[in-house]
Amino acid sequence: MGVLKNHAPIITGLDVGAMLVRKNAEWSSYAIMGGFALVKQNQVTILANEAQASESIDPADAESAFEKAKENLEKAEGVKDKVEANFAYKRAKARFQVVKASKKI
Repeated sequence: MGVLKNHAPIITGLDVGAMLVRKNAEWSSYAIMGGFALVKQNQVTILANEAQASESIDPADAESAFEKAKENLEKAEGVKDKVEANFAYKRAKARFQVVKASKKI
């Protein structure tokens, strides 16, 4: 989701995923583990359940965790296992995407 200048006020829920933030000419990337965003008067306020900056994520660990989570999701059987594996996959994917995005910025 991008937010342009003079965006209408909105409150929205955030899913697990990567977030790129630009302040002036500087870009930062974060792995967000759900939360809420408030857009109001050309400001965005994020209230996240958990957030991790790309600088604090080890790229090798993020990639191996992503591959392991993907394998576990494919092997999951039963509703409970699939839900847990899907959540772990989304978290690992967000961390891996943030590491990849930070290399491009």
